[in-house]
Amino acid sequence: MSDSDKDPPLDGALKEKLIAAKQRWAKEGRLLTGATDPQHRNRLPPGQRQVKDWPVLDLGTVPRLEGQEWSLTVDGLVTTPLRWSWDQFMAQPQVTLTVDMHCVTAWSRFDNRFVGVPALHLLEQVMPRPEARFLMLHSYDGYTTNLPLADFADDDVLLAHNWEGKSISRDHGGPMRLILPKLYLWKSAKWLRGITFIDQDEAGYWEKRGYHMRGDPWREERYDTD
Repeated sequence: MSDSDKDPPLDGALKEKLIAAKQRWAKEGRLLTGATDPQHRNRLPPGQRQVKDWPVLDLGTVPRLEGQEWSLTVDGLVTTPLRWSWDQFMAQPQVTLTVDMHCVTAWSRFDNRFVGVPALHLLEQVMPRPEARFLMLHSYDGYTTNLPLADFADDDVLLAHNWEGKSISRDHGGPMRLILPKLYLWKSAKWLRGITFIDQDEAGYWEKRGYHMRGDPWREERYDTD
């Protein structure tokens, strides 16, 4: 990303107590059960509880961003970098998917209906270079998180703008957020503004603060325990 697209600093706007608590959870291994279910025998991953609402979690800053103010930049190790305006994004192929969500704070919500642009379509447009193996996601609040390209390149991954028949609210990451149901929800960056393809894995915001580099709920990869 260019200098003008660099992520703004987070620290001035953070709810310090929340951040400190989450870092303490990582150090203490809070919520870990020691159980795993790598074969997905159960719909509910280990240590999770099912909820009916959609809890709001953020870093203390909610960008006030309307659709026409939004854009998405994709760069790094790709053959064709792109920058979509809101109108260009909405002109891309759209699909509706029903997926489950699993938050590292131990709640899960089943059967969420999202509408958005498939990640596979984005990959077709930018054509990652052979050495690209990971992504870094950048959000409008300065948040970052890393992903393996292999997890992003799946048919259940969406650049989503609609949930349950309505535009995704600002509190939940609107106008557009990633939805990647196979990993804990902190990997599904809210207010997504940029995707950079890279050859080596790099830690994002929570990964630098003790959270797992991948975050598979069925393997209970909540924290970095090494």
